[in-house]
Amino acid sequence: MSKNPFADPKFYTNRELSWISFNDRVLDEARDKANPLLERVRFLAITQSNLDEFFNVRVASLRKLVSVGYGKADAAGMSPNEQLNAIAEAVHKMVDKQYSTLSRSLMPALAKIGINVHQPSELTGEQLDFVDDYFHQELYPILTPLAVDVSRPFPFIGDHTMNLALRLERPSDKDDKRNFATVQIPDSMPRVIRLPGTGDDFVLLEDVVRQYVGELFVGARIRESAMFRVTRDMGLDVDEEDTSDLMKEIQQQLKKRERGRVMRLEVESDMSKSLERYLVKHMDIDTRDVYPINGPIDLQYLSKLVKSVAPRPDQFYPEAQPFLAPQFKDESIFHLIKQHDLFLHLPYDSFTPVVEFIRQAATDPKVLAVKMTLYRVSSKSPIIKYLKQAADNGKQVTVLVELKARFDEENNVHWAKELERAGCHVIYGLVGLKTHCKIALVVRREEDGMRRYMHMATGNYNDVTARFYTDMGLFTCNPEIGADASNIFNMLSGFSEPPYFHKLVISPDGIRDFLSDRIDDEIKAAKAGRPAEIHMKMNSLSDPHMIRKLYAAGAAGVKVELIVRGICDLKVGIPHVSTNIEVHSIVGRYLEHSRIYAFYADGEHQVFLSSADLMTRNLSRRVEILFPILQEDIRQQVRSIFNLMWDDNAKTRELQPDDTWKRSERRGRTVFNVQDYFVEHAADMATDLLGVEEPDDDQQTAGPRRFIPLTAPEDPDADDVDDPEA
Repeated sequence: MSKNPFADPKFYTNRELSWISFNDRVLDEARDKANPLLERVRFLAITQSNLDEFFNVRVASLRKLVSVGYGKADAAGMSPNEQLNAIAEAVHKMVDKQYSTLSRSLMPALAKIGINVHQPSELTGEQLDFVDDYFHQELYPILTPLAVDVSRPFPFIGDHTMNLALRLERPSDKDDKRNFATVQIPDSMPRVIRLPGTGDDFVLLEDVVRQYVGELFVGARIRESAMFRVTRDMGLDVDEEDTSDLMKEIQQQLKKRERGRVMRLEVESDMSKSLERYLVKHMDIDTRDVYPINGPIDLQYLSKLVKSVAPRPDQFYPEAQPFLAPQFKDESIFHLIKQHDLFLHLPYDSFTPVVEFIRQAATDPKVLAVKMTLYRVSSKSPIIKYLKQAADNGKQVTVLVELKARFDEENNVHWAKELERAGCHVIYGLVGLKTHCKIALVVRREEDGMRRYMHMATGNYNDVTARFYTDMGLFTCNPEIGADASNIFNMLSGFSEPPYFHKLVISPDGIRDFLSDRIDDEIKAAKAGRPAEIHMKMNSLSDPHMIRKLYAAGAAGVKVELIVRGICDLKVGIPHVSTNIEVHSIVGRYLEHSRIYAFYADGEHQVFLSSADLMTRNLSRRVEILFPILQEDIRQQVRSIFNLMWDDNAKTRELQPDDTWKRSERRGRTVFNVQDYFVEHAADMATDLLGVEEPDDDQQTAGPRRFIPLTAPEDPDADDVDDPEA
């Protein structure tokens, strides 16, 4: 046993199984009748895309470990092969739950409001004529039948492509021989096809192809047809140490990635065992990796269905307009930042000030240089446009584009080339590390000398995801933070190794050490009998060292409140270890993405925001930043936001000692949806940062307690809200 008393495997949940539990919480939103119907349909589609990426990356990584004979157990004591077996068992159950949700709940509910997905055999009259014309005029010319025989090998099946497997019988065949063939469903055509008429009636592309597929094999009899889909290893194997041109190597690896090993085979549940065995043999996978599907394969078609229906605003969340303070429209953003730090809480606040920060930098004659890190940006990014404009206007523009941002590699290669052509200095970060920090620096010559303006954030500079990811950002011209920001860019673009940073904390390793020290401070306070609290919010918690530190804090009597959206390897309720630790997870309308690390600090209330989750990859293998909130009103604002999130009982699940997640208790309590609250009160919170107050001493039960909300979060109709499906 390890010398560390908190290193026992029974104290940890396996990371992959914890992620599956997270996806189950997303699935729970698809089953929640309190959500608008078409939003429930979207949630079900999201569970599919989540699973696809999970197999592309996480399952693929475990397979590689098994293939090279790596048998070391993880923190939870599971070997890679044991993890793969556990994953298969859990995901098979999840797939069954996905499709029972689809067939028993969502499709009947859609039919009740006039949204139907038909089989071609159900159509008559005008609709049947439409499908017939659609196949012969639109589909037939682009379909390619691929037979397999001695002269034609088994074809390559691309990642996530939809394919129709066929067993054919020809008159010339002897001994009842059945020949194999495939037809790929073209991904260049819409998968959800609207049928003519006044209603919301649709048919799926693969069903149209199947209806007429016999015309592709004239003279043969189709004995069996069934859809299938494969998921491949989509990781990039880039050896940065041995490559002279990282961009060229990334582009070459993107081509190779398309032919990665098969990780999962999805087949229609009525596919014959003989045909299934044939596919398994050619895919070179285990039977545990075959997933029979009782319905349309790849539920992402539901997202396309939602976009195709006639407008039905009552079946969606009410439209929310991000708040934009008037001063952002009327004044120079540099003048505003010079007066005091500015705080944004996305998506409740508008992303416009961030875009304006770069736009004004591009056109302001006093601005000399713009430096920025880009991890993920949209396909039509306005920030890219203004960075190019800044270079065109003679500013010195330096942009770090992270070429290794997973599944955004191709997009980022494109933008890197665009920026270089515009005259920007483009850098790709440090060898062996992803640059995940979100920081922009503008250098401006003013009457009293040079001044540096910064924007730092917990999320990407992506104007699209800024509409539905919750993130936090800070504008400041603090001189010490400015010096640190310059040092970061010098470190990324050259060989500079700053001896220290004044206010910012940098990973690799720095953030882990810094947070460990802050936790130690709380432990010392608790042991001395003083109030001690830790409040953290993140996407994932899996770094063993940080979990051990939190266990040590809990064991010492520190009150620990954690909001973790996704993976959480920490266990609660362990006697003498984690009984003082509570973990919540909020899964709702918006994707919770912000990272908050706050400490009581003997009443000083230290608050930090960060681009980093408490995962080993973030703390050890990425360039990340953690930045302090120094302005008192903003510090109170962030603490108030955390406290309000902690009080949510509409979309919060609480981690239980048995690793399950239970919805927050509502009995006798007003239902409080914190995301709805932030939408409703965005203007109040943005314009009156000091609109919170400390509770009276007699309201405190143990040490410092949460703020009183800006307005009481009451819902007069709360008693009419039904609990989700039991």
